[in-house]
Amino acid sequence: MVQRTNASDAKFMSKRSISYKSFRSSSLRASVAMKHNFSKGTRCERLLADAVEEAGLQFRKNADDLPGKPDLAFLRQRVAVFCDGDFWHGKGWRCRKKKLALGSNPRYWQVKIATNMRRDKEQTKKLQELGWIVLRFWESAVLRDLDFCVGKILATVDQD
Repeated sequence: MVQRTNASDAKFMSKRSISYKSFRSSSLRASVAMKHNFSKGTRCERLLADAVEEAGLQFRKNADDLPGKPDLAFLRQRVAVFCDGDFWHGKGWRCRKKKLALGSNPRYWQVKIATNMRRDKEQTKKLQELGWIVLRFWESAVLRDLDFCVGKILATVDQD
């Protein structure tokens, strides 16, 4: 998937670190809701990890010594698995971007998610350059068809 941004986003999406300090939450309720979002141990990640473990595979969770800190890392087989949240990682980006434009803090969310998408792509490339196979699953796909996702992981890991 090619990720495109318009010219006005380019200055916000340079290689330098992006600061979101100038942005404020649109409401106290939104702020409280955001504090309950986690980057590790999400429901999707736990379901996938439990199912893969039940299938008899050993892996490392949140391998922080690898680019992107894969949710599941099969070290011997060099397979990295990510469970990407639909909202945070831009599933259906064209449609989502339009919807975000109608909500609170649209500039913040559009830049934030576009930055996440760019970072995902860079991390995948880095892992591939290191000889890793990268599997990325949308959160909704894991929740909808866990068996398919586990089967894909098993098939990839068993190729070695």
